[in-house]
Amino acid sequence: MDFLGDEVDPPEQAGHTTYALDVDPTIGMLWTYADRREGDVYERVGGGTYDPATDTWGQGAFNADDISRAAVVYLRHHELFGDDHSLEMARELLRGLTYLQTATGPNAGNVVLWMQPDGTLNPSAEPVELPDPSDSADSYWLARTIWALGEGWATFVDVDPDFADFLEDRLVLSVEAVERERLDESYGTTQVVDGLDWPAWLIADGADASSEAVLGLSAYLDAGGTDAGAATALRRLAEGIAMMQLGTTHDWPYRAIMPWAQSRTVWHAWGDQMAGALARASIVLGDADLRDVAVRETGSFTPHVLAQGGPENGWLPTPIDLTQIAYGADATLQNLLASGDATGRESFDELAGVAAAWYFGNNPAGEPMYDPATGRTYDGIDTGGTINRNSGAESTIHGLLSMIELDRRPEVATWARVATRTEHVTWQVVEAESAGDGPRAEVVTPESAWTGEGQWSGGANLQLDGRARVSLAVDLPTRDRQWLQPVFHRTTDDGQLLQVGMDTPRGRPIDTGGAGDQGVTPTEGYLAVEGRLSAPAGPGEATVALQTLRPKAEVAVDAVLVQPALEWLTLRDGSRAQVLLRSFDLHRRTRRVVVDGAEGVVATTFDSLGREVTSSTSDGDSIVAVVVPGGFTVVRSADG
Repeated sequence: MDFLGDEVDPPEQAGHTTYALDVDPTIGMLWTYADRREGDVYERVGGGTYDPATDTWGQGAFNADDISRAAVVYLRHHELFGDDHSLEMARELLRGLTYLQTATGPNAGNVVLWMQPDGTLNPSAEPVELPDPSDSADSYWLARTIWALGEGWATFVDVDPDFADFLEDRLVLSVEAVERERLDESYGTTQVVDGLDWPAWLIADGADASSEAVLGLSAYLDAGGTDAGAATALRRLAEGIAMMQLGTTHDWPYRAIMPWAQSRTVWHAWGDQMAGALARASIVLGDADLRDVAVRETGSFTPHVLAQGGPENGWLPTPIDLTQIAYGADATLQNLLASGDATGRESFDELAGVAAAWYFGNNPAGEPMYDPATGRTYDGIDTGGTINRNSGAESTIHGLLSMIELDRRPEVATWARVATRTEHVTWQVVEAESAGDGPRAEVVTPESAWTGEGQWSGGANLQLDGRARVSLAVDLPTRDRQWLQPVFHRTTDDGQLLQVGMDTPRGRPIDTGGAGDQGVTPTEGYLAVEGRLSAPAGPGEATVALQTLRPKAEVAVDAVLVQPALEWLTLRDGSRAQVLLRSFDLHRRTRRVVVDGAEGVVATTFDSLGREVTSSTSDGDSIVAVVVPGGFTVVRSADG
C-alpha cells in the first residue's frame, strides 16, 4: 500500500481545503490500480481512458473510496502495533480525503470522488457515475469518508488533539449532509419493494453503503465522541440496516441482510459489512436487538456462504456472478469477528478461521490470494477459477484489513492457514432451460438478462404453461435428501402452482403469484426462490421434476438450486484439518468425519445463532459429528 501512495500539491479549487494546507501544501493520495506487467513488476494506473497529452484519466488517478479505506488500514495498523509510519500515512491520507470533501455551499459535506494526477478534481467522471457530479448527493464515498473520519478521530484524539478537532468538524459536516439528504425528511418512512416495506433513509439506498458509515460513527462514539448528530445518525442508519434481513435458516436468503433497498432479489459479498456494522453498533448503543440481527445472519447465512464455496459477487437470486474478491472475503471475516466480539461466542472465531483461509487457498483457484512477502492481495478470482494477478488499492486495502485482524487473533490465523480443499459437497445450479422446448414448455431468451432488480441466469428461462411437466438432469455427489429450490418469476396475479421433486413431482406445490405491490422497483414481480425438501436420492445421475397444475396459468422458471440437506467443506494442511458442516435438514443429523493422520479430533456443534449445543472428542482420526437443524458444526484435528 505504501507503493500505491503518492503526494499531490493541488491547485486552488473553490470549496476545497484541508488541515494546515497553508503550512504543508502537499496532501496524501493513493493510486487506484496496480497492474501487473512482465517480470512480476507492477505499474500504478488510474481509472478510465488515459490521455497522455494531458496526463489525465477518464475517471482519475486517485479516488475517495480507496483513500478513506486505506486511512482505516493505517489507523488500525498503528493502533495494534504502535507504528509511527502508519500514523503519519493515515494523517496525510485523511488530509487528502478531507480536501476531496466539499466544505462549503449547498453540497457541503459531500465528497468529490475522483482527482487527476496533478490534483485537479474531476467531479464528473467518464464513464458517468451517479450521483453526477459526484458531490451532488449522498454516495458510497460519503459513507466511506464517515468511516475514515470516525476511526481517524478515535486515534488522533489522544495523539494530536488539534488534528482530531479538525477531523471531528469534518465528520459533523458529513453527518449533516446525510441528515440533509436522507435522515431529516426520509427517516421513519418506507418504500414499497415488491410487497416489502423497506427503509427510505439509507445512504444511496444501500445497507452496504450505510454499514460503512455505521463503522465510523461507532468508532467515534466508542472513543468518547459527543456530537449528538453523530449519535442520532448511527442509531437511525443501524435501524434501517436491521430492517433489511430476509428468510429463515432454510428459506432463501437464509437470514441474510440484503444490500440494496430497491431489490429483494440481489445479494453480493462485496461490501457485505452489514452484520459486522450492526454488531459494532450494538456494543456502542447497548442495543441487543441490533446484535441479534447480526447474529441471525452470521449464524445461519454465513456458514452456508462458506460451505458452498465462498464470498461470491452476485446471487441475483440464482448464483450467477461467481467472481470472488478481497472486499467480499474481508467483509465475511469482519462480520464473524464482530459477531464474536458482541456475543463472546467462540463459534464465530471458528468460522472466521474458515473464512480467512480464502487468502491462503480456500477459494475456487485453490491458490493463495495474499502474498505476505510483498503485502499484495490479488484483484480477484473469476467464475472459471482464474486469478487476476493485478493488485489494486481495494484488494490491497481489504487484504490488509484482514491480515491486521489475523495478527490480532493468532488462533484464528493458525486455522486460516489450513486452507486446501479436499472435499466439498454443496448446492448445484440446474438451469431450467436445459430441459429444452417441449409440450407446454418453451425456452425464452429475453432481450436483456438483467430485469432491473435481478437477473436470469444463463440469460434465459423456461416458460411453463398449464399442466406442463419437465425433467432436469443433475449428478448428485452423495445420497441425501435434497432441498429443491426453484427460482422463478413471482407475479402479482394468482400465478401458477409449481410442484417439484426428485424424479417425480410431489408434495405441497408452490404458488408463484402474490408478489405484492411493485413500488419503487423497475419491473412488476420479482425473481423468487422457494424450497421443498425431497425424498433421498443419489449418488449419481438423477432428475429434478417440475410440474405445473393450473390449466390457464404460466410461470417462467430460471433454475433449480439443488441443495443437499447436509453440506460440508473439508480443508487440510498436512495432518491438520478443519471441516465445516451446515444443515438444511429438519431433523438432527450425524456424519462420521475422518481426518487421516490426525492424533485426535474435536467436533463442536452450534445452533443457527452460534450457540454451542454439544462438543465431543476422539483420540483417533475420526469422529461422529452431530449437526442440528439449521445449525453448523466445526470439526478440527486436535493437533492443529
